[in-house]
Amino acid sequence: MRAGEELTRSQEAVFDELDVQFREGEYEKVEAGARAMAAAPRSHRSRGPAVDRLAGTMAVTTAIAHGHGGEVLAEVEAQIVDLERTVGAWRMLLVMARANRTAILVGQKRYAEAEAEAGVVLRESGRLARLDGREKAELSALAGLAKALCGQGRYEEAHAIAAGNLPRAQGRTAFALRSALVHSLSGLGRHEEALAEAGRFPSDGSRAESGSPEIATATALYGLGRRSEAEAMARQALALCEQRLHPDHPRTEEARALLRRITAGDPPA
Repeated sequence: MRAGEELTRSQEAVFDELDVQFREGEYEKVEAGARAMAAAPRSHRSRGPAVDRLAGTMAVTTAIAHGHGGEVLAEVEAQIVDLERTVGAWRMLLVMARANRTAILVGQKRYAEAEAEAGVVLRESGRLARLDGREKAELSALAGLAKALCGQGRYEEAHAIAAGNLPRAQGRTAFALRSALVHSLSGLGRHEEALAEAGRFPSDGSRAESGSPEIATATALYGLGRRSEAEAMARQALALCEQRLHPDHPRTEEARALLRRITAGDPPA
């Protein structure tokens, strides 16, 4: 989203560069750059809230992708309070803020709260049919909802959402929906299907997705009784998480827990 009427050309250029860096996985640079923009004296910027809001959203979105979303939950909730008072195109930024809160709650295993928040995102995005980014926000919320349902053991519901919406998704939202789909299949004991779907993850996933395909594959392999292969894949997942993600990323602990379960010979979760 851009509030172009409130940004100078130089500010637009900075945001464009941060977008490029985000897609390239340079999360440390992006978060630092976005926070520097938000902290710059107002005399150096255009009037109005555009820079603060856009930079703040970019900073917390990047923190979540990097893996330390828990640290910015209060910041996200403050953004929601601010954006609830807005109208027009700013409502799209409100949807993004609520989608960010959903992602953080899923990462904290607060699944019932995440389910409720995803529902708010879906209702709000449904009112913004003419705004750019609405469908992407909706699909992101659906992926978050599917993950929240998996976390509550409601695998049939999660499967219906993920399988039903994956065909119209692209990029990161497609990746998130496929991850939820594989998780739901494993939860349903459909391990052969889960393994087949895990094999369809793109090989060029972003840094934020590091370790996710490997965790999905290891889980399916373990469900099929292929313990040695599952252990090797779980170790690969953990190595990728430790190398590429923030130390606090929830996926890193997910990989550790999976590896402990496999090496202990516990039943598949």
